[in-house]
Amino acid sequence: MELIFALVILIVSVILHEVAHGYMANYLGDPTARLQGRLTLNPISHIDPLGSIILPAILVFTHSPILIGYAKPVPYNPYNLPGKYDETLVAFAGPGTNIFLALLFGLGIRFFGGALDPALVDAFSVIVYINMLLALFNLIPVPPLDGSKILSGILPRGLAARYDQFRFALERLGVLSGTLLILMFFYVLSPFFGALLGKLFTLLTGVSI
Repeated sequence: MELIFALVILIVSVILHEVAHGYMANYLGDPTARLQGRLTLNPISHIDPLGSIILPAILVFTHSPILIGYAKPVPYNPYNLPGKYDETLVAFAGPGTNIFLALLFGLGIRFFGGALDPALVDAFSVIVYINMLLALFNLIPVPPLDGSKILSGILPRGLAARYDQFRFALERLGVLSGTLLILMFFYVLSPFFGALLGKLFTLLTGVSI
């Protein structure tokens, strides 16, 4: 039951992550996601068979120390985003939403955990952990993760141009190759990543994991 709940939270969280990209793009003047019906919480519009079902299932059944996934990327047209930092804001909206959810439920544990049913505290903990994991994972500056677009947006123009050449080359590998590359990169960093995640979780909730 706990595993099923974690998978449900993962799917809901990645959907909210993608919808946030679309809402930010729409707010900044690009209606692409809205016109394609992607500003919805209906999972059918967002679930990616590989990233939302197969990948999480493999990680679960192989007893992986991490549980991640992704939904179909919400489309946007960069030509409708003329502002210097518009694409950066669109990219950050996804992990920013996960950070907001982690803060909301994490502070709920810190300030009200003693008055809540232990089962509810456990549920909140899962929500916090998964959303912190998604936020930190997506902020890694490796294409096609959001962190790569955020880094491109804040680098000086010359460095950004050279970095974009690297970013576009990796993105041309395709979704499957990109996913495998990211997982390899993530597994190498997983001990450090896990330690950072644990410290942030304790800092936010006041509870050790």
